[in-house]
Amino acid sequence: MATDPPITQQITKDHPEIKRPPVNVRLEDVEDCLIYDRHGVSTFFKELYQDRKSVVIFVRNFLCHTCKEYVDDLSRIPAEILKEAGLRLVVIGQSSHHHIESFCSLTGYTHDIYVDPERCIYKRLGMRRGEMSVESAKPSPHVKSGMLVGHMKSMWRAMTSPIFDFQGDPRQQGGAIIVGPGSEVHFAHFDMNRLDHMPINWLLQLSGVQHTLDLSDKPKIIVV
Repeated sequence: MATDPPITQQITKDHPEIKRPPVNVRLEDVEDCLIYDRHGVSTFFKELYQDRKSVVIFVRNFLCHTCKEYVDDLSRIPAEILKEAGLRLVVIGQSSHHHIESFCSLTGYTHDIYVDPERCIYKRLGMRRGEMSVESAKPSPHVKSGMLVGHMKSMWRAMTSPIFDFQGDPRQQGGAIIVGPGSEVHFAHFDMNRLDHMPINWLLQLSGVQHTLDLSDKPKIIVV
């Protein structure tokens, strides 16, 4: 007998008046969506979480300065922490695969990364397109640049990129899910706006990591 998918209540970490709808994550709706690595080789989305628990981060687009700075901090997670927890960390963007290499060079990100250029997963999971409450949003601890400087950096990267495009739909919002092994959904959070990232240490702790990572300067592991 088929069972209903888990409904995960999003954690409200900014203003209490902003109501977040429950997130209904149905992995069966997206398991056969194709994603692409930096070489343009495709694989099914389900291959990311069949054999182990995975933290999957969906970013807005590779030109978004808030996403870039969030992935800057993701890149500082030591591989040994993930290995110790039996955890896979994956970033998924929605650009062409041709932009992956330059984005990784820019951020120093060395963990798994793919793209969903048709936004198949974004659409089927119901991630927001358009932003809500940007003006009242609590600043992300992972975003260091102000809005104006961030936009200028994004425009410069767009103009100097070998392929001049937005590197994804600029209105598409991202999110984070913790899934696997198999089709088990442990947690889901869909961003309301560009600053609405889940704090990285929260995600790691929800995934079973027994350490807190200091992202303020150099990566330091503080044993809890």
